[in-house]
Order: sequence, then structure tokens, then C-alpha cells
Amino acid sequence: MGRRRKNELREIVELLSALPWWASLIAAVLSYAILHALARPPAVQPGADAAKQLGPVMVHALIAGMATFGQFLVPALCVLAAAMSMFKRRQGRDLASRVATAPSAAALDAMTWQDFERLVGEVFRQRGYSVAETGRGGADGGVDLVLRKGHEKFLVQCKQWKALKVGVEVVRELFGVMAASGAVGGFVVTSGTFSSDATDFARGRNVELIDGVALHRMLRAAEPHPTTPGSASSADHGSQTGVPACPVCGSGMVRRTARKGANAGKAFWGCERYPGCRGTRPA
Repeated sequence: MGRRRKNELREIVELLSALPWWASLIAAVLSYAILHALARPPAVQPGADAAKQLGPVMVHALIAGMATFGQFLVPALCVLAAAMSMFKRRQGRDLASRVATAPSAAALDAMTWQDFERLVGEVFRQRGYSVAETGRGGADGGVDLVLRKGHEKFLVQCKQWKALKVGVEVVRELFGVMAASGAVGGFVVTSGTFSSDATDFARGRNVELIDGVALHRMLRAAEPHPTTPGSASSADHGSQTGVPACPVCGSGMVRRTARKGANAGKAFWGCERYPGCRGTRPA
């Protein structure tokens, strides 16, 4: 098998591995069933004009020959992609655990952009989203993750920038893609920080900006903390201090009073990162 053919097969596997592992397994079963049916030898109608049947029979024979080979190759590629997807998911969990136990968000700076995107995908999985990688690759590949929760779609752009602040152009680009693709919301996630222009543009729009510090807090909030006899869990600690953690990003919360709506006049806990994060808890 030539090097070009091997590269093509590798690209197919990498593309399929961007799907959830169970989707690749379903594709393996369906592809085998379809190709196995096409691999049956062509049937010649008895008594019919052999010359008229020659063309269709040759086409059917060509398709059957390709399907005979493909009925084993395509499912094998799908199974390999499922294994790669499971491996990536495990890598994401390990990355999340390692960063969550790090003392600061500086742990994000040592990552490659591939690991950073994998880490961000794991963060959103922990929050109940289904995550699909776009498979574009590159340190600046535009939309990197597509999230779904119910019937709603969200887009994520990851920026593993160590030195520069993420500017307003990146947020505008994502907002435009959201409108074109029918996404209801979007996230820009960076290991660094955002410029004031980017923060101003996102304010009031359905785009949430998550900087390195907020991402680290989200990971720490999701990481289970073992307890020992006589020690308090993180939830107990929150109740003891009286300040709960944001259920969305893990940041601290501020006690506020609703000004309008059905709950006007009632107290509630709101995320300290509002309007960047709109997480709330009842007071």
C-alpha cells in the first residue's frame, strides 16, 4: 500500500475519531450491513438478451468487488476510530484531573494546543454537553468544538495563547459563525486573558468568555475531593463560609436581589463573573 493511500486512511480514521466512540461503532455495524448486501454477485436474468445485460452486470460486478473488500475495511476503520476516540476521552480526563490539582492556572501554559482543546472538550462534557471536535486541526483552526445539549447547538473556539490577550476580532468571528450556523450560544476559551474590547463586545450577547483563571476554577470545582474523618468536604466548606461556588464555572458568588420578573425583591446568589457567566443559586 502506497504512502499516499496510508495517509488517506489515517485521515479518515482521525476524522471519524472526532465523533463519540459509540457513533463510530454504529457506523461500523451499518457500513458492514450495507456493503455486505452490495457484495452479492450480480444475478443474470435467464432468457434475457445477454448483450443488454452486459453493461448492468459489469457495473454490478464492479460494485460487488469493491464492496467485498470494503465490507471488512470500512468497519475496521470505524472500530479503530472508536478506540482512538475512547483513548482521547481518557486523555481528556487525565488532563482535567492534572490541571485541577495544580495550584494555579499556570499549568495551562505548558500544554500543546491539541491538549488544550482536548481539555476544554472534557470540561464541557463534565457539564452535560455532548462534544464533537471539528477535526480541522491547527493552532488557530476557527471553531474547534461543537456542543449540543438537547436540541441546542453551541460553538467553542479555543485559544491557547500564552503571551497575548485574545482580542475582539476573535469574538466577532465566532459570533458571525454562530449566526450563520444557527447556534444558540458560543464560548471563547483561552489559557490567557481577554482584551477589554473583547469583553465589551461579548457583554449582552450569547457569547461567554472563559479565561485561564476561570477555566482552572471550573476544573477544580468538578474535581472530586477525597475527605477524611473529621474533615469537611468542599460543599460543607462552602456552607460554612456562607459563599457557594458557581454551578457553571466554579467561581465565587455574590448575594444579589432580583429587580424585575416573578422573583423581584427576592435574594439569590449570582456568579461574581457576571455578565461573563450567568450562573445562579437560590439564596
